Amino acid sequence: MLTLAADIEVLVRFGRALADPIRCRILLVLRQAPAYPADLADSLQISRTRLSNHLACLRDCGLVVTVPDGRRTRYELADERLGHALDDLRNAVVAVEADRTCVEADEKGCC
Repeated sequence: MLTLAADIEVLVRFGRALADPIRCRILLVLRQAPAYPADLADSLQISRTRLSNHLACLRDCGLVVTVPDGRRTRYELADERLGHALDDLRNAVVAVEADRTCVEADEKGCC
């Protein structure tokens, strides 16, 4: 059983990963299938250096892992449940967005 501090740390790591649009895109691509860095960089249209920095962050957050494949290294989600979690989170946010009840949302841009 996790402690409150451990629960918070897990959520902070997940939040850090999702805080950048490129990292979100990487996670969504890897949700579909494992990929090699060169292929990821090409499909996301970013430099390999920039991709490498984002992959390092995702590894540090514990969300992706490397898998040796001959002379290459493949990236994949650390656990298949992360793909489901991404889907669930996206669906929950879309549902909440469609049912906003905050009267100040449009005015203050808060919700």
